[in-house]
Amino acid sequence: MNLVVISNRVARGKANEPMTGGLAAALLPVVENSGAIWVGSSGRVRDGFQKEPFAEIEALGCGALAMLDLPAAHYGGYYEGFANSALWPALHSRSDLIRTSQGDYLSYREVNAFMARALMRFRKPDTAFWVQDYHFLALGAELRELGVTEPIGFFLHTPWPAAAVVEGVPHHRELIEAMLAYDLIGFQTTQDCDNFLSYVRDDLELPVRDGVVNSRHGRTRLAVFPIGIDAEKFATGAAKAISHPDVSRLRRSLNGERLAIGVDRLDYSKGLVNRIHAFDRMWTLHPTLARTVSLLQIATPSRGGIEAYGNLQNEVARLVSDVNGRHGEVDWTPIRYLNKGFSQSVLAGLYRTAQVGVVTPLHDGMNLVAKEYVAAQNPADPGVLVLSKFAGAANELDTALLVNPHDTDGMARVIAMALSMPLTERRMRYEAMMDKLKTHTITHWFADFIRALQQSQSECAPPIADQGMTEPDMPESSPMWRLRGAQGVARFH
Repeated sequence: MNLVVISNRVARGKANEPMTGGLAAALLPVVENSGAIWVGSSGRVRDGFQKEPFAEIEALGCGALAMLDLPAAHYGGYYEGFANSALWPALHSRSDLIRTSQGDYLSYREVNAFMARALMRFRKPDTAFWVQDYHFLALGAELRELGVTEPIGFFLHTPWPAAAVVEGVPHHRELIEAMLAYDLIGFQTTQDCDNFLSYVRDDLELPVRDGVVNSRHGRTRLAVFPIGIDAEKFATGAAKAISHPDVSRLRRSLNGERLAIGVDRLDYSKGLVNRIHAFDRMWTLHPTLARTVSLLQIATPSRGGIEAYGNLQNEVARLVSDVNGRHGEVDWTPIRYLNKGFSQSVLAGLYRTAQVGVVTPLHDGMNLVAKEYVAAQNPADPGVLVLSKFAGAANELDTALLVNPHDTDGMARVIAMALSMPLTERRMRYEAMMDKLKTHTITHWFADFIRALQQSQSECAPPIADQGMTEPDMPESSPMWRLRGAQGVARFH
Protein backbone atom coordinates (compact mmCIF):
# COMPACT_ATOMS: atom_id res chain seq x y z
CA MET A 1 0.00 0.00 0.00
CA ASN A 2 1.28 3.46 -0.95
CA LEU A 3 0.12 5.66 1.94
CA VAL A 4 -0.41 9.43 1.63
CA VAL A 5 -0.99 11.28 4.93
CA ILE A 6 -2.52 14.77 4.77
CA SER A 7 -2.59 17.47 7.46
CA ASN A 8 -2.48 21.24 7.60
CA ARG A 9 0.56 21.42 9.85
CA VAL A 10 3.68 19.32 9.27
CA ALA A 11 6.97 18.75 11.10
CA ARG A 12 10.27 18.61 9.26
CA GLY A 13 12.09 16.30 11.66
CA LYS A 14 14.59 18.84 13.00
CA ALA A 15 15.78 18.00 16.49
CA ASN A 16 15.66 21.62 17.62
CA GLU A 17 12.23 22.44 16.13
CA PRO A 18 9.80 23.80 18.74
CA MET A 19 7.00 21.29 19.23
CA THR A 20 4.39 21.04 21.99
CA GLY A 21 2.64 17.68 21.71
CA GLY A 22 -0.17 17.71 19.16
CA LEU A 23 -0.67 16.39 15.66
CA ALA A 24 2.70 17.21 14.11
CA ALA A 25 4.67 15.69 16.99
CA ALA A 26 2.53 12.56 16.81
CA LEU A 27 2.80 12.01 13.06
CA LEU A 28 6.50 12.73 12.69
CA PRO A 29 7.85 9.37 13.97
CA VAL A 30 5.32 7.20 12.12
CA VAL A 31 5.95 8.94 8.79
CA GLU A 32 9.70 8.70 9.31
CA ASN A 33 9.46 4.96 9.91
CA SER A 34 6.60 3.88 7.64
CA GLY A 35 7.55 5.07 4.16
CA ALA A 36 4.45 7.27 3.88
CA ILE A 37 4.24 10.54 1.98
CA TRP A 38 3.18 13.35 4.31
CA VAL A 39 1.48 16.25 2.53
CA GLY A 40 0.79 19.59 4.20
CA SER A 41 1.11 23.34 4.02
CA SER A 42 4.50 24.94 3.44
CA GLY A 43 3.39 27.88 5.58
CA ARG A 44 3.44 30.11 2.52
CA VAL A 45 0.63 31.32 0.27
CA ARG A 46 0.54 32.46 -3.34
CA ASP A 47 -1.82 32.98 -6.24
CA GLY A 48 -1.48 32.00 -9.88
CA PHE A 49 -0.89 28.25 -9.84
CA GLN A 50 -0.22 27.71 -13.52
CA LYS A 51 2.49 25.20 -12.59
CA GLU A 52 3.44 23.03 -9.65
CA PRO A 53 1.79 24.00 -6.30
CA PHE A 54 4.36 22.02 -4.31
CA ALA A 55 7.20 24.08 -2.92
CA GLU A 56 9.36 21.00 -2.40
CA ILE A 57 9.35 17.31 -1.67
CA GLU A 58 12.07 16.00 0.58
CA ALA A 59 13.03 12.84 2.40
CA LEU A 60 11.75 12.36 5.94
CA GLY A 61 13.36 9.23 7.33
CA CYS A 62 12.01 6.35 5.24
CA GLY A 63 9.11 8.53 4.10
CA ALA A 64 8.80 11.87 2.39
CA LEU A 65 7.42 15.29 3.17
CA ALA A 66 5.58 17.18 0.43
CA MET A 67 4.84 20.83 1.21
CA LEU A 68 2.61 23.00 -0.91
CA ASP A 69 1.77 26.69 -1.00
CA LEU A 70 -1.92 27.35 -0.37
CA PRO A 71 -3.96 29.93 -2.37
CA ALA A 72 -3.55 33.41 -0.89
CA ALA A 73 -7.07 34.48 -1.79
CA HIS A 74 -8.61 31.78 0.40
CA TYR A 75 -6.07 31.02 3.13
CA GLY A 76 -7.31 33.57 5.68
CA GLY A 77 -10.94 32.53 5.37
CA TYR A 78 -9.96 28.86 5.47
CA TYR A 79 -7.53 28.92 8.40
CA GLU A 80 -8.23 31.81 10.75
CA GLY A 81 -11.80 32.04 9.51
CA PHE A 82 -13.80 28.84 9.28
CA ALA A 83 -11.32 26.27 10.63
CA ASN A 84 -10.24 28.15 13.74
CA SER A 85 -13.05 30.62 14.37
CA ALA A 86 -15.95 28.23 13.72
CA LEU A 87 -14.86 24.59 13.83
CA TRP A 88 -12.23 24.78 16.60
CA PRO A 89 -14.46 26.55 19.17
CA ALA A 90 -17.41 24.29 18.33
CA LEU A 91 -15.34 21.11 18.59
CA HIS A 92 -14.23 22.26 22.05
CA SER A 93 -17.81 23.10 23.07
CA ARG A 94 -17.30 26.87 22.95
CA SER A 95 -20.21 27.91 20.76
CA ASP A 96 -19.99 31.41 22.27
CA LEU A 97 -16.68 31.96 20.45
CA ILE A 98 -17.88 31.05 16.95
CA ARG A 99 -17.15 33.96 14.60
CA THR A 100 -17.38 33.26 10.87
CA SER A 101 -18.95 34.30 7.58
CA GLN A 102 -20.25 32.81 4.36
CA GLY A 103 -17.00 33.87 2.70
CA ASP A 104 -14.98 31.96 5.30
CA TYR A 105 -16.93 28.79 4.59
CA LEU A 106 -16.51 29.15 0.83
CA SER A 107 -12.75 29.63 1.32
CA TYR A 108 -12.62 26.54 3.54
CA ARG A 109 -14.26 24.48 0.80
CA GLU A 110 -12.01 26.03 -1.87
CA VAL A 111 -8.85 25.04 0.04
CA ASN A 112 -10.20 21.52 0.57
CA ALA A 113 -10.83 21.28 -3.20
CA PHE A 114 -7.37 22.73 -3.96
CA MET A 115 -5.72 20.13 -1.72
CA ALA A 116 -7.67 17.34 -3.42
CA ARG A 117 -6.43 18.43 -6.85
CA ALA A 118 -2.84 18.63 -5.58
CA LEU A 119 -3.04 15.13 -4.12
CA MET A 120 -3.84 13.60 -7.48
CA ARG A 121 -0.15 13.59 -8.40
CA PHE A 122 0.38 10.90 -5.71
CA ARG A 123 -2.56 8.73 -6.73
CA LYS A 124 -1.66 5.20 -7.83
CA PRO A 125 -3.73 2.00 -7.95
CA ASP A 126 -2.43 0.95 -4.52
CA THR A 127 -2.70 4.39 -2.86
CA ALA A 128 -4.61 4.99 0.36
CA PHE A 129 -5.23 8.53 1.65
CA TRP A 130 -5.27 9.28 5.37
CA VAL A 131 -6.62 12.76 6.18
CA GLN A 132 -5.90 14.35 9.56
CA ASP A 133 -8.08 16.70 11.58
CA TYR A 134 -10.72 19.40 11.28
CA HIS A 135 -8.99 21.48 8.61
CA PHE A 136 -10.04 18.92 5.98
CA LEU A 137 -13.48 17.62 6.91
CA ALA A 138 -14.59 17.87 3.27
CA LEU A 139 -11.39 16.62 1.61
CA GLY A 140 -12.68 13.06 1.22
CA ALA A 141 -15.75 14.27 -0.69
CA GLU A 142 -13.55 16.44 -2.92
CA LEU A 143 -11.34 13.44 -3.73
CA ARG A 144 -14.40 11.36 -4.60
CA GLU A 145 -15.55 14.13 -6.95
CA LEU A 146 -12.23 13.73 -8.76
CA GLY A 147 -12.90 10.04 -9.24
CA VAL A 148 -10.81 8.59 -6.41
CA THR A 149 -12.09 5.11 -5.51
CA GLU A 150 -9.13 4.05 -3.38
CA PRO A 151 -9.43 3.94 0.45
CA ILE A 152 -9.74 7.32 2.16
CA GLY A 153 -9.62 7.54 5.96
CA PHE A 154 -10.01 10.44 8.37
CA PHE A 155 -8.83 10.88 11.97
CA LEU A 156 -10.06 13.64 14.25
CA HIS A 157 -7.49 14.76 16.82
CA THR A 158 -9.94 17.04 18.66
CA PRO A 159 -13.09 16.10 20.58
CA TRP A 160 -16.42 15.78 18.77
CA PRO A 161 -19.14 17.61 20.76
CA ALA A 162 -22.82 16.94 21.37
CA ALA A 163 -25.24 17.50 18.50
CA ALA A 164 -26.61 20.71 20.04
CA VAL A 165 -23.14 22.26 19.77
CA VAL A 166 -22.51 20.99 16.25
CA GLU A 167 -25.75 22.60 15.13
CA GLY A 168 -24.26 26.00 15.96
CA VAL A 169 -21.74 25.64 13.13
CA PRO A 170 -22.90 27.20 9.84
CA HIS A 171 -23.31 24.54 7.11
CA HIS A 172 -22.92 21.74 9.66
CA ARG A 173 -25.25 19.40 7.79
CA GLU A 174 -23.44 19.85 4.49
CA LEU A 175 -20.06 19.30 6.14
CA ILE A 176 -21.01 16.12 7.95
CA GLU A 177 -22.65 14.69 4.86
CA ALA A 178 -19.34 15.38 3.09
CA MET A 179 -17.45 13.56 5.86
CA LEU A 180 -19.39 10.40 5.06
CA ALA A 181 -17.37 10.13 1.82
CA TYR A 182 -14.59 8.70 4.01
CA ASP A 183 -14.39 4.91 4.32
CA LEU A 184 -13.28 5.17 7.95
CA ILE A 185 -13.58 7.98 10.50
CA GLY A 186 -11.50 7.62 13.66
CA PHE A 187 -12.01 9.34 17.01
CA GLN A 188 -9.94 9.68 20.17
CA THR A 189 -12.62 8.46 22.62
CA THR A 190 -15.84 6.47 22.73
CA GLN A 191 -17.73 9.61 23.79
CA ASP A 192 -16.57 11.46 20.66
CA CYS A 193 -17.64 8.56 18.45
CA ASP A 194 -21.03 8.29 20.19
CA ASN A 195 -21.65 12.03 19.75
CA PHE A 196 -20.98 11.77 16.02
CA LEU A 197 -23.20 8.70 15.71
CA SER A 198 -26.01 10.51 17.51
CA TYR A 199 -25.85 13.42 15.06
CA VAL A 200 -25.84 11.12 12.02
CA ARG A 201 -28.72 9.06 13.35
CA ASP A 202 -30.89 11.86 14.74
CA ASP A 203 -30.14 14.88 12.55
CA LEU A 204 -29.30 13.24 9.21
CA GLU A 205 -31.69 10.34 9.88
CA LEU A 206 -29.31 7.85 8.32
CA PRO A 207 -29.24 4.14 9.16
CA VAL A 208 -26.46 3.12 11.54
CA ARG A 209 -25.61 -0.45 12.47
CA ASP A 210 -22.60 -1.73 14.40
CA GLY A 211 -20.75 1.55 13.92
CA VAL A 212 -21.34 1.65 10.16
CA VAL A 213 -23.26 4.50 8.51
CA ASN A 214 -24.97 4.04 5.16
CA SER A 215 -25.24 7.22 3.09
CA ARG A 216 -25.31 8.29 -0.56
CA HIS A 217 -21.52 7.91 -0.54
CA GLY A 218 -21.71 4.27 0.55
CA ARG A 219 -20.59 2.74 3.86
CA THR A 220 -18.57 4.66 6.45
CA ARG A 221 -17.19 2.87 9.49
CA LEU A 222 -16.77 4.83 12.74
CA ALA A 223 -14.25 3.63 15.32
CA VAL A 224 -12.08 4.71 18.25
CA PHE A 225 -8.27 4.86 17.99
CA PRO A 226 -6.69 6.58 21.03
CA ILE A 227 -3.41 8.08 19.89
CA GLY A 228 -0.25 7.20 21.80
CA ILE A 229 3.46 8.03 21.94
CA ASP A 230 6.70 6.05 21.80
CA ALA A 231 7.01 5.98 25.58
CA GLU A 232 10.31 4.08 25.75
CA LYS A 233 11.99 6.36 23.22
CA PHE A 234 10.70 9.44 25.02
CA ALA A 235 11.95 8.07 28.36
CA THR A 236 15.42 7.49 26.93
CA GLY A 237 15.47 11.01 25.51
CA ALA A 238 14.35 12.52 28.82
CA ALA A 239 17.18 10.83 30.72
CA LYS A 240 19.71 12.24 28.24
CA ALA A 241 18.10 15.70 28.20
CA ILE A 242 18.98 16.36 31.84
CA SER A 243 22.36 17.57 30.60
CA HIS A 244 20.91 19.99 28.03
CA PRO A 245 22.02 23.58 28.81
CA ASP A 246 18.44 24.89 29.14
CA VAL A 247 17.52 22.07 31.52
CA SER A 248 20.74 22.43 33.52
CA ARG A 249 20.14 26.16 34.01
CA LEU A 250 16.63 25.50 35.25
CA ARG A 251 17.79 22.86 37.72
CA ARG A 252 20.48 25.16 39.11
CA SER A 253 18.00 28.01 39.52
CA LEU A 254 15.67 25.95 41.72
CA ASN A 255 18.04 25.83 44.71
CA GLY A 256 16.15 22.89 46.22
CA GLU A 257 12.74 24.33 45.33
CA ARG A 258 10.19 21.91 43.88
CA LEU A 259 8.72 22.50 40.45
CA ALA A 260 5.34 22.03 38.78
CA ILE A 261 5.17 22.31 35.00
CA GLY A 262 2.48 23.12 32.46
CA VAL A 263 3.17 23.01 28.71
CA ASP A 264 0.43 24.15 26.36
CA ARG A 265 -0.35 26.14 23.28
CA LEU A 266 -1.86 29.47 24.31
CA ASP A 267 -5.44 28.34 23.68
CA TYR A 268 -8.71 28.80 25.57
CA SER A 269 -9.31 25.03 25.51
CA LYS A 270 -6.23 24.40 27.70
CA GLY A 271 -7.63 25.87 30.92
CA LEU A 272 -4.69 28.21 31.58
CA VAL A 273 -6.77 30.79 33.43
CA ASN A 274 -8.29 28.10 35.66
CA ARG A 275 -4.84 26.65 36.35
CA ILE A 276 -3.37 29.99 37.43
CA HIS A 277 -6.33 30.59 39.74
CA ALA A 278 -5.76 27.13 41.24
CA PHE A 279 -2.09 27.84 42.03
CA ASP A 280 -3.06 31.22 43.46
CA ARG A 281 -5.57 29.47 45.70
CA MET A 282 -3.04 26.77 46.68
CA TRP A 283 -0.52 29.33 47.94
CA THR A 284 -3.37 31.04 49.85
CA LEU A 285 -4.67 27.81 51.43
CA HIS A 286 -1.17 26.41 52.07
CA PRO A 287 1.13 29.35 52.87
CA THR A 288 3.93 26.92 53.83
CA LEU A 289 4.22 26.07 50.13
CA ALA A 290 5.33 29.62 49.35
CA ARG A 291 9.01 29.71 48.39
CA THR A 292 9.07 25.88 48.27
CA VAL A 293 7.29 25.24 44.95
CA SER A 294 6.89 27.26 41.75
CA LEU A 295 5.06 26.73 38.48
CA LEU A 296 6.89 26.76 35.16
CA GLN A 297 4.19 27.57 32.60
CA ILE A 298 5.22 27.35 28.96
CA ALA A 299 2.48 28.82 26.77
CA THR A 300 3.38 28.81 23.07
CA PRO A 301 1.53 31.59 21.19
CA SER A 302 -0.75 30.55 18.34
CA ARG A 303 -3.40 32.05 16.05
CA GLY A 304 -2.58 35.58 17.13
CA GLY A 305 -4.77 37.07 14.42
CA ILE A 306 -7.93 35.73 16.06
CA GLU A 307 -9.51 38.05 18.64
CA ALA A 308 -10.21 35.33 21.21
CA TYR A 309 -6.52 34.40 21.30
CA GLY A 310 -5.32 37.95 21.67
CA ASN A 311 -7.75 38.45 24.55
CA LEU A 312 -6.57 35.23 26.20
CA GLN A 313 -2.92 36.21 25.95
CA ASN A 314 -3.64 39.52 27.67
CA GLU A 315 -5.72 37.87 30.38
CA VAL A 316 -3.15 35.20 31.18
CA ALA A 317 -0.30 37.74 31.31
CA ARG A 318 -2.35 39.94 33.66
CA LEU A 319 -3.20 37.02 35.95
CA VAL A 320 0.41 35.84 36.15
CA SER A 321 1.54 39.36 37.03
CA ASP A 322 -1.17 39.63 39.68
CA VAL A 323 -0.32 36.28 41.32
CA ASN A 324 3.41 36.98 41.25
CA GLY A 325 2.81 40.44 42.70
CA ARG A 326 0.79 39.12 45.65
CA HIS A 327 2.73 35.94 46.49
CA GLY A 328 6.23 36.66 45.19
CA GLU A 329 9.30 37.80 47.08
CA VAL A 330 12.40 39.66 45.95
CA ASP A 331 14.20 36.32 45.54
CA TRP A 332 11.26 34.07 44.57
CA THR A 333 8.89 34.13 41.57
CA PRO A 334 5.86 31.85 42.04
CA ILE A 335 5.04 31.50 38.32
CA ARG A 336 7.76 31.40 35.67
CA TYR A 337 5.81 32.24 32.53
CA LEU A 338 7.34 31.72 29.08
CA ASN A 339 5.67 32.61 25.76
CA LYS A 340 7.82 30.48 23.47
CA GLY A 341 8.18 26.94 22.23
CA PHE A 342 10.87 24.36 22.95
CA SER A 343 12.07 21.29 21.10
CA GLN A 344 10.86 17.85 22.14
CA SER A 345 14.30 17.03 23.52
CA VAL A 346 14.34 20.09 25.81
CA LEU A 347 10.75 19.54 26.90
CA ALA A 348 11.57 15.97 27.88
CA GLY A 349 14.27 17.24 30.23
CA LEU A 350 11.98 19.90 31.69
CA TYR A 351 9.28 17.29 32.34
CA ARG A 352 11.77 15.06 34.12
CA THR A 353 12.88 17.95 36.32
CA ALA A 354 9.34 18.74 37.54
CA GLN A 355 7.84 16.95 40.54
CA VAL A 356 4.30 17.67 39.29
CA GLY A 357 2.94 17.80 35.74
CA VAL A 358 -0.21 19.91 35.46
CA VAL A 359 -2.36 19.10 32.40
CA THR A 360 -5.77 20.66 33.01
CA PRO A 361 -7.60 21.41 29.74
CA LEU A 362 -11.28 22.31 29.77
CA HIS A 363 -11.76 19.93 26.83
CA ASP A 364 -9.12 18.08 24.84
CA GLY A 365 -9.12 15.30 22.27
CA MET A 366 -6.23 13.41 23.87
CA ASN A 367 -3.41 15.70 25.11
CA LEU A 368 -0.09 14.05 24.43
CA VAL A 369 1.71 16.34 26.88
CA ALA A 370 0.15 14.23 29.66
CA LYS A 371 1.62 11.07 28.17
CA GLU A 372 4.99 12.70 27.52
CA TYR A 373 5.21 13.93 31.12
CA VAL A 374 4.65 10.42 32.46
CA ALA A 375 7.13 8.84 30.04
CA ALA A 376 9.81 11.40 30.95
CA GLN A 377 9.84 10.57 34.66
CA ASN A 378 12.67 8.92 36.57
CA PRO A 379 11.30 5.45 37.42
CA ALA A 380 13.10 5.48 40.75
CA ASP A 381 11.66 8.84 41.81
CA PRO A 382 8.76 9.77 39.51
CA GLY A 383 6.71 12.93 39.58
CA VAL A 384 2.92 13.07 39.79
CA LEU A 385 0.54 13.86 36.94
CA VAL A 386 -2.43 16.12 37.75
CA LEU A 387 -4.82 15.61 34.85
CA SER A 388 -8.17 17.07 33.82
CA LYS A 389 -10.90 14.48 33.59
CA PHE A 390 -11.99 16.28 30.40
CA ALA A 391 -8.82 15.29 28.50
CA GLY A 392 -9.03 12.17 26.36
CA ALA A 393 -5.88 10.92 28.10
CA ALA A 394 -7.85 10.56 31.34
CA ASN A 395 -9.54 7.45 29.89
CA GLU A 396 -6.19 5.66 29.88
CA LEU A 397 -4.15 7.44 32.59
CA ASP A 398 -6.64 6.75 35.34
CA THR A 399 -4.00 6.51 38.07
CA ALA A 400 -3.14 10.16 37.55
CA LEU A 401 -4.72 12.59 40.01
CA LEU A 402 -7.86 13.51 38.06
CA VAL A 403 -9.35 16.97 38.58
CA ASN A 404 -12.22 19.14 37.44
CA PRO A 405 -10.58 22.33 36.07
CA HIS A 406 -13.73 24.30 36.90
CA ASP A 407 -13.26 23.51 40.62
CA THR A 408 -10.54 25.95 41.73
CA ASP A 409 -10.39 24.86 45.36
CA GLY A 410 -10.43 21.19 44.35
CA MET A 411 -7.52 21.66 41.97
CA ALA A 412 -5.56 23.59 44.59
CA ARG A 413 -6.00 20.74 47.09
CA VAL A 414 -4.99 18.08 44.56
CA ILE A 415 -1.83 19.93 43.50
CA ALA A 416 -0.84 20.25 47.15
CA MET A 417 -1.57 16.53 47.57
CA ALA A 418 0.66 15.71 44.62
CA LEU A 419 3.53 17.64 46.20
CA SER A 420 3.28 15.63 49.41
CA MET A 421 2.66 12.18 47.89
CA PRO A 422 4.99 9.48 49.28
CA LEU A 423 7.41 7.69 46.98
CA THR A 424 5.64 4.32 47.19
CA GLU A 425 2.38 5.76 45.89
CA ARG A 426 4.11 7.85 43.23
CA ARG A 427 5.84 4.77 41.86
CA MET A 428 2.66 2.72 41.90
CA ARG A 429 0.76 5.36 39.91
CA TYR A 430 3.64 5.92 37.49
CA GLU A 431 4.16 2.20 36.79
CA ALA A 432 0.46 1.66 36.07
CA MET A 433 0.44 4.54 33.59
CA MET A 434 3.68 3.46 31.90
CA ASP A 435 2.30 -0.04 31.39
CA LYS A 436 -0.57 1.48 29.40
CA LEU A 437 1.68 3.83 27.45
CA LYS A 438 3.88 0.90 26.40
CA THR A 439 0.85 -1.17 25.39
CA HIS A 440 -0.88 1.55 23.34
CA THR A 441 1.95 3.22 21.43
CA ILE A 442 1.96 5.52 18.43
CA THR A 443 3.02 2.53 16.34
CA HIS A 444 -0.05 0.55 17.42
CA TRP A 445 -2.32 3.54 16.69
CA PHE A 446 -0.87 3.90 13.21
CA ALA A 447 -1.02 0.21 12.32
CA ASP A 448 -4.51 -0.29 13.79
CA PHE A 449 -5.95 2.59 11.79
CA ILE A 450 -4.37 1.55 8.49
CA ARG A 451 -5.50 -2.05 8.98
CA ALA A 452 -9.04 -0.89 9.73
CA LEU A 453 -9.00 1.44 6.71
CA GLN A 454 -8.20 -1.36 4.32
CA GLN A 455 -10.75 -3.65 5.93
CA SER A 456 -13.41 -0.90 5.86
CA GLN A 457 -13.31 -0.80 2.08
CA SER A 458 -13.18 -4.54 1.67
CA GLU A 459 -14.18 -6.66 4.65
CA CYS A 460 -12.72 -9.66 2.87
CA ALA A 461 -9.25 -8.14 2.59
CA PRO A 462 -6.56 -9.88 4.68
CA PRO A 463 -4.92 -7.92 7.52
CA ILE A 464 -2.10 -5.69 6.31
CA ALA A 465 1.39 -5.51 7.70
CA ASP A 466 2.39 -2.70 10.05
CA GLN A 467 3.49 -0.49 7.15
CA GLY A 468 7.18 -1.20 7.68
CA MET A 469 7.24 0.23 11.21
CA THR A 470 9.83 -2.33 12.31
CA GLU A 471 11.68 -2.63 8.99
CA PRO A 472 12.73 0.68 7.41
CA ASP A 473 14.28 -0.77 4.24
CA MET A 474 12.29 -0.24 1.03
CA PRO A 475 12.61 -2.12 -2.26
CA GLU A 476 13.59 -0.08 -5.30
CA SER A 477 10.11 -0.70 -6.72
CA SER A 478 8.56 1.25 -3.86
CA PRO A 479 6.88 4.56 -4.81
CA MET A 480 8.69 6.13 -1.88
CA TRP A 481 12.08 4.95 -3.16
CA ARG A 482 11.34 6.58 -6.51
CA LEU A 483 10.35 9.85 -4.81
CA ARG A 484 13.46 9.96 -2.67
CA GLY A 485 15.81 9.21 -5.56
CA ALA A 486 19.43 8.25 -5.39
CA GLN A 487 20.36 11.28 -3.25
CA GLY A 488 17.49 10.74 -0.78
CA VAL A 489 15.85 14.07 -1.68
CA ALA A 490 13.72 15.03 -4.67
CA ARG A 491 12.77 18.68 -5.29
CA PHE A 492 10.10 19.96 -7.64
CA HIS A 493 9.96 23.58 -8.81
